[in-house]
Amino acid sequence: MSSEYPKVQTITVKLFTDKPVRKTPYQVKGVLMRKFQGKEIVPMLDGSYRDKFLYPRIQVKILDEQIHFVAVSEGVSPIKDVLSSLDELDFGNITFKISDKEIEEKEDYFKPISKLISYRFVTPWIALNQATGNQYRSLENEEKAPYLNNLLGQNIVFMSREMGLELENNIFTKVKLESLSPKSVDENNWGAFDGEFETNFILPNHLGIGNGITRGYGTILGLYEPNILSKKGASSEQKSELDAGLLKDPELQEIDVQKVPHPKKTSGKSKFRKKKPKRSKKILSEEFDIEVDEGPKRKKPLRQSEKLKPSKKHGNSNKPNNKSSENEINFNSEEYHKKQHSF
Repeated sequence: MSSEYPKVQTITVKLFTDKPVRKTPYQVKGVLMRKFQGKEIVPMLDGSYRDKFLYPRIQVKILDEQIHFVAVSEGVSPIKDVLSSLDELDFGNITFKISDKEIEEKEDYFKPISKLISYRFVTPWIALNQATGNQYRSLENEEKAPYLNNLLGQNIVFMSREMGLELENNIFTKVKLESLSPKSVDENNWGAFDGEFETNFILPNHLGIGNGITRGYGTILGLYEPNILSKKGASSEQKSELDAGLLKDPELQEIDVQKVPHPKKTSGKSKFRKKKPKRSKKILSEEFDIEVDEGPKRKKPLRQSEKLKPSKKHGNSNKPNNKSSENEINFNSEEYHKKQHSF
């Protein structure tokens, strides 16, 4: 089989504003939807495509009090369409003037490579939802890292399939977390981790992995040289199988891509009917359901025939300036986002 994968368009944007941004991603998305009514960016942000895309194509991040966008595949054109008109963001009680934009477009991401590269979570990685959290807490300590490695590997395979890639070689992951004890996040009783991971797969900076992607969680930053994509052999389409010498690491987990279940797309409307449907077990995001097989297995040593099978408001607002805060639309309110996501 050919190891040449389709090119996936990505764009990352950093906005330079006249003052620090202490808003949430939801608040920023709310302003964008109001500012660009009728544009294709709106359904990309408000949940309208939830039944079409399991993985959000446009993501908004607040990092170091600056606004970042990352868009992949179908989300690239809608972002590019509004960039030239994006000169300010008016929140009602405060307006941010945009003085400059840092834009990077690539087609070199979303592909396996023959070496391991490192990533750091710059916002907490919410690996565990209620279902996987209960399973995780029932494991022995030595089983927890492999379990998280499998969840991470599954996420990478899911994202690849969403981008139209069917991987031919297995994915390898190695989490290097500050603690294996999850921190409780949000009212959903999610379990979050801080730290780094290694994998043999190229991902764009500021992409989100795990639960809470649309809230800015799980944002990654690549810890590799920018020119790795152009180095001979590093990201070659002719060689994507991991170098044999790296397989000796006992902490490295191999994910058989053929055994990762395909996500089941469900209508975004069906889950909000009066008759409550069966709760989905979500891997990628609380708004983009992915159902996986039941029942984790106990840990087996890497590369044995039977491997571990994975289970199937934050941010402070800027203080008001001369405008009255009474006229501000609270884009981070529960009522607002229930409306925007058809809750």
